[in-house]
Amino acid sequence: MGRSERDLSRFLPLFQGLASAPPKAEATCPSHPCPGVSCTRHQHPQPPVPPTRSPVTRPQAGVRSSPTFSGLTVVAVMTVTYTARVANARFGGFSQLLLLWRGSIYKLLWRELLCFLGLYMALSAAYRLVLTEEQKRYFEKLVIYCDQYASLIPVSFVLGFYVNLVVHRWWNQYLCMPLPDPLMCIVSGTVHGRDERGRLYRRTLMRYAGLSAVLILRSVSTAVFKRFPTIDHVVEAGFMTREERKKFENLNSSYNKYWVPCVWFSNLAAQARREGRIRDNSALKLLLEELTVFRGKCSMLFHYDWISVPLVYTQVVTIAVYSYFLACLVGRQFLDPAQGYKDHNLDLFVPVFTLLQFFFYAGWLKVAEQLINPFGEDDDDFETNFLIDRNFQVSMLAVDEMYDELAMLEKDLYWDAVETRAPYTAATAFLMQQPSFQGSTFDITLAREDMQFQRPDSVDVPLGEVHSDFLQRLLPVGPGMTAGLLGRRLSLLRRKNSCVSEASAASCACTSALDGATRQCGCGDLLLDSTLREPEPEPLTGPEPPVPGPAAEPFTTVLMPAPRGPAPPWLPSPIGEEEESLA
Repeated sequence: MGRSERDLSRFLPLFQGLASAPPKAEATCPSHPCPGVSCTRHQHPQPPVPPTRSPVTRPQAGVRSSPTFSGLTVVAVMTVTYTARVANARFGGFSQLLLLWRGSIYKLLWRELLCFLGLYMALSAAYRLVLTEEQKRYFEKLVIYCDQYASLIPVSFVLGFYVNLVVHRWWNQYLCMPLPDPLMCIVSGTVHGRDERGRLYRRTLMRYAGLSAVLILRSVSTAVFKRFPTIDHVVEAGFMTREERKKFENLNSSYNKYWVPCVWFSNLAAQARREGRIRDNSALKLLLEELTVFRGKCSMLFHYDWISVPLVYTQVVTIAVYSYFLACLVGRQFLDPAQGYKDHNLDLFVPVFTLLQFFFYAGWLKVAEQLINPFGEDDDDFETNFLIDRNFQVSMLAVDEMYDELAMLEKDLYWDAVETRAPYTAATAFLMQQPSFQGSTFDITLAREDMQFQRPDSVDVPLGEVHSDFLQRLLPVGPGMTAGLLGRRLSLLRRKNSCVSEASAASCACTSALDGATRQCGCGDLLLDSTLREPEPEPLTGPEPPVPGPAAEPFTTVLMPAPRGPAPPWLPSPIGEEEESLA
């Protein structure tokens, strides 16, 4: 059985019944709520009818072939994918894609191209065979005029922005497809119970999620609407029960009700929490948050279908392209070289480069036309019916058959291995010899002398002298500047820098004098005990005698007025006040 037959195996009984089964009375189920109505929820034995298959033919690329049952042929169209063809870059890699027909630009554009070429050839034949000499001269002037002013139409600018907008919108719509994979994992992990009721909870929750996706997709996709044209078809397909249909239809709302199954999901999850199937509120919160994400994607699909690209933008682009090539029909005609018109020295019948230009611009417009609504039935539109089948089957498998199913825990193959590394096949063995990437800077090499640490030149110079040299360079003594005033300001700045730079955590400790009038404050480190401090080296020269006045050299103790308390180092320095007194 090939891949196409495996994909459509679930539809074989339906095809058999439609194509080969003779008409008979519908089978009824004794347990069915409606007597005389065919049952879709129970299996009833029926005599098998062997299908009659058509001769086996080779399927086309990009098409899922399916068996034929007595004249009924089913072809499941799939999105054109060529990823495997361009997996490796090689000479002429894209050239092999030019020969594909399905989903190609030739299939989209061949009618417009033939129409443009036919009109061009008709005008050319009329110019050469029908018009008189006077009419030819007037037509030649018209050709030159159209060719001169056709370039004023901004086709590339308008069309480029439009196609970029459409492609971005197309991909965002695919990202909004409601996939149940995260939700089914959370349902399987949070809704507990191996009994029939626990199984019923999990399957019903995922069926509600699938029902919401079906309702929104049949609202935006023509392919899904053809599959489920009414709510009856949704019920018969098993996404909704008849009791749920009554509640759905009795809900009085004129708006799209794709969100109703999500509300049912929330109510059922709350009921499972009250029954203890969901063991804590955190698990319920996680479940409802993932449902909100799922419902948000359904809502975005509805809004993408509702809010289109502005009509004026589409009209402007279409008019720009059509008017440009309408002007090209006349302006690109080959004129009689004997008349001596500029750039008309050659007389041909087929405008090769004009056709190429039409192929590019009109093809660009066709790309936007195909991608602006990916929920149709074009070759590259989304496979919404395939996604419905896949999502429904996978979600039921995850929450039912795979619930609480674990393989026996065993030690892995590399349990005792120090260095874990998976094996390579012969086709990929060369990868084992390649070194692992460590970083882009690991390949940089430096000379030995460039790798030696260099200490700064001023590392042995006291910090106060460095600051004084720096301040003297910034404040040179000018001809009109008093040396005494400049010296006093420099001394104040040195005093500030010495107190701040000796220790960032230093504090000022004040001691009272004998007379109690003034206190002496010294900037020291109070965090360290005096007995634990390292002895400071004695200066080479003797201590300078203190000089009264604001111009005194920096030292650790400073006389401060009695009313003012100790000044912590993080407060602003009083240097501004002293400068005002000096001035």
